[in-house]
Amino acid sequence: MPLLLLLLALLLPAAPEATPSALLGINYGRVGNNLPPTTSALQLLAGLGVGRVRLYDADPATLRSFANTGVELVVGVPDECLAAVSTPSGASSWVRSVIQPALPATKIAVLTVGNEVLTGANSSALTPSLLPAMQCIHDALVQLGLDKQVAVTTAHNLGVLATSYPPSSAYFRKDLLPVLCPILNFHARTGSPFLVNAYPYFAYAEDPAGVELEYALLEPGHGGVPDPSSGLRYPNMLVAQVDAVYHAIAAANRAAARAVEVRVSETGWPSAGDGNETGATPRNAARYNGNVMRLVGEGKGTPLRPDGALRVYMFALFNENMKPGPLSERNYGLFKPDGTPVYELSYRLPKDNATTSSGAGGTGSIAGSGGGPQNNGYYSISASSAKANVGWWTCAAVLLMMIAF
Repeated sequence: MPLLLLLLALLLPAAPEATPSALLGINYGRVGNNLPPTTSALQLLAGLGVGRVRLYDADPATLRSFANTGVELVVGVPDECLAAVSTPSGASSWVRSVIQPALPATKIAVLTVGNEVLTGANSSALTPSLLPAMQCIHDALVQLGLDKQVAVTTAHNLGVLATSYPPSSAYFRKDLLPVLCPILNFHARTGSPFLVNAYPYFAYAEDPAGVELEYALLEPGHGGVPDPSSGLRYPNMLVAQVDAVYHAIAAANRAAARAVEVRVSETGWPSAGDGNETGATPRNAARYNGNVMRLVGEGKGTPLRPDGALRVYMFALFNENMKPGPLSERNYGLFKPDGTPVYELSYRLPKDNATTSSGAGGTGSIAGSGGGPQNNGYYSISASSAKANVGWWTCAAVLLMMIAF
């Protein structure tokens, strides 16, 4: 059966190559019970001109929906799967049953093993499995000849840093170094990027008196903040956070620092929040996300790494009504579940930001009214069967196959 699946995959047409300047992606979370089908989400992506998408699980139906679209995917291995894929047999079963059948029709470029594992609520239980899972999944890809096509990494919360200001003084938490240093060696050896979820919103919300709103919103007119040690001037907080990670990597593992690229796997700004969530407004969210699109669209790097264009995944495509936590957690989306925009976002992405060659590079603008696809039944959608734990079945499938073999 695996041989048959491989033969079928090889017969499928390859998706178009991504353009070099397609640097902006978006997170497509599905923690909601009123979200539209992926086919409708694809139309919104085409309208935005976004050709890179991050998924938090490897649901086969979702992966099939992206087949032959040219959209490049970052696919998540959910936290609850880490133990199952931290052994060679478990990782091999998962890759062969979930990832290999989707290729090459679905463009899977990166696998993220867990999300914010080192700083999450279950860090003590999950951390021992993180690097073994990354290594075993990479080895499984090597065995199938897919390691040059699919990279393996994990996404970190900015909380892995002990300090981030000024960027040149940043370093990782000492208690995490025994885990992070081998992970950095893994990135340097395999060529995979170091992913960080970076949110200037949190810094502003925690200290609105000490953090200038325009600096946190990436406003191009802000004069910038100097780093007294390096002499570099930071025009906005996002690039300062990225360079703080670069400095922390250099402080922990100087050899890896020369080889490892930092990418932003999540960034965004909520359009609504609880009474104590300062700055969570539609206007601020529109300004921030528009400025992220502008910043990435310029194709520039950071003050520390000016020659390497910054890669960013915005959070998120939809408001997700089943996410736990404060109100802001359910209000990061560019779109409401019915496909209407949450706020007006007028910045236009360059047409070549899309990775497809079929006209998906649209205007990249969201209008306050009339935005989104028209006359396709999209606005009539009121509910779907999306569930919060859509990725769990893949872990169960691995365990069942391990028992069978």
